[in-house]
Amino acid sequence: MAMFFQGDKVEVCSKEEGFLGSYYQAKILSPLNDNTLYRVQYKNLVEEEDQTRPLVEIVSTEEVRPVPPPVTFTKATQVFHYLDSVDAFDNDGWWVGKISGRQGSKYWVYFETTGDEIAYPVSRLRHHLEWRDGHWILANNTFF
Repeated sequence: MAMFFQGDKVEVCSKEEGFLGSYYQAKILSPLNDNTLYRVQYKNLVEEEDQTRPLVEIVSTEEVRPVPPPVTFTKATQVFHYLDSVDAFDNDGWWVGKISGRQGSKYWVYFETTGDEIAYPVSRLRHHLEWRDGHWILANNTFF
């Protein structure tokens, strides 16, 4: 289990229905209850009643992971292949999906949680990484 400290940048994985498979950038405001909970402030989400204020929530340790490292590619290798697991930036967060096709410079992404299929430019996609036992793992089990 990773331990986070005040000021750490993290991603919070939503467990709410309709938001499953989405990750939102946040920073730790304070660890709580012996690091089993964290008070976080979201980077892109705002309070419902005052949309000028960033949303602050208390989330469980299981919902928090470090920000994934940037995966460096050359222009020649910055491509995605059919059924690659990716994160697509949409609706203020990163949503997990699979590449289902390509049309020109856009990639189609299928989202199992919603059944939607949406085209994205490569600038709004990243390879999906899982945080397991203190290591980043690419879909093909490559450790970072």
